[in-house]
Amino acid sequence: MTAGPSGSDRLATGDTIEVEIERAVYRGRGLGRHEGRVVFVPRSFPGDRVRARVLSVHAGYAEAEALDLVSPSPERRRSPCPYVPRCGGCAYQELSYAAQLRAKEAILRESLVRAGAAWEGPIPTHPSPEEGWRMRASLHFAVGEGRLLLGLHQEGTRRVVDVERCLQLSASANEVARTLRAVLAGRPALHRYLRGCDLIESPDAGTRVAVLQTALAPHEAPSLAFLAGEVKGLAGLGVATGPRVHWLFGPPHVEATALGIVLRIHARSFFQANRFLYEPLARAVLELLPPGGRVLDLYAGVGLFALPAAARGAAGVVAVEKAATAVEDARTSARRAGLDHVRFIRADVGRALSSLRPEEGERIVLDPPRTGVEEAVIEAVAARRPEVVLYVSCDPPTLGRDLARLSRHGYRPDVVEAFDQFPDTFHVETVVRLRRR
Repeated sequence: MTAGPSGSDRLATGDTIEVEIERAVYRGRGLGRHEGRVVFVPRSFPGDRVRARVLSVHAGYAEAEALDLVSPSPERRRSPCPYVPRCGGCAYQELSYAAQLRAKEAILRESLVRAGAAWEGPIPTHPSPEEGWRMRASLHFAVGEGRLLLGLHQEGTRRVVDVERCLQLSASANEVARTLRAVLAGRPALHRYLRGCDLIESPDAGTRVAVLQTALAPHEAPSLAFLAGEVKGLAGLGVATGPRVHWLFGPPHVEATALGIVLRIHARSFFQANRFLYEPLARAVLELLPPGGRVLDLYAGVGLFALPAAARGAAGVVAVEKAATAVEDARTSARRAGLDHVRFIRADVGRALSSLRPEEGERIVLDPPRTGVEEAVIEAVAARRPEVVLYVSCDPPTLGRDLARLSRHGYRPDVVEAFDQFPDTFHVETVVRLRRR
């Protein structure tokens, strides 16, 4: 082992050190210590001993990259994916699945503690199959080694790793991606305009639609119409030119059934990524909502929670979502299901709340993006004094922050559940029920 001058205060960029990894921390990193200083090493796991190069030194901690695995954790496994570790898509492919679930629970607990929202109770964790779970994928185009590449970014870079088969995708989705790349590879004049491909698939893998992200001008989008006859397995394909989408062929939707409700999902509408867990997630949310009272579903998307709640007899349901495609999807699904009493508001959540009079015994569902809930929305929610708040989160740090804010208004968790919506990655979905005390 080589290092700079002795003493953790003298650790310097470029030093080579050996570190015993104590625990996993968020974003796929392992935490160890060198002479008392915390060192974060990506793609290292509890029980590993690694030789690492120091990349940066800060007050109290350092960032490093692993050079060699001196001794492996007993929980390590040979990655089933040949693109690890180049591809940045799966931080935990080399960790046994049981250990992944334990690590995610520990990271979730630590995130809540660090935010001042500690949870001492149990956290049931819902597992997922590790392969073929992803219904939504964003792939990237690039030209490398004289050929067209389509895949995912190399970890920590914008370089594209060409992927023949991603284990997160179904066999049919992988086949469509390969076919798109092969067909477009024969049109080199287009390569500089290609940016990516957003692919969405129905839960049963029976229907797929895609949107090609391009740098084409709007009037140039029809030049890709030849793909309609070349790419099999797609029900619809569109071309994005900036914020606009020119639809080349087929419908822009797939469908998913949640608790008996058929949901329409536009290629540009948000929907949960995991085909195996989106319905158990919806079921958990509904079971945690006490009966009676109006339900406000905020950041409602296509109505995954709002429409089943209405079908189960909620006293009234209001769904708030600002994305136009998602609102249109939800309205269409409600009409098809005969749920015409659900009210949809297309607006920013904060603006919508200011226009809705509070009702006694309201139940509020929050399913915000990764950035969490705006502080003004937290204040507005608390001011309504709802009976319960159901918070659905995909980011433990922002969840902890928002739970701490809600606790200042007297709302404390009484149930926490985790859903491994993103197996082999560092992400984890959490459902928290809060009651006012």
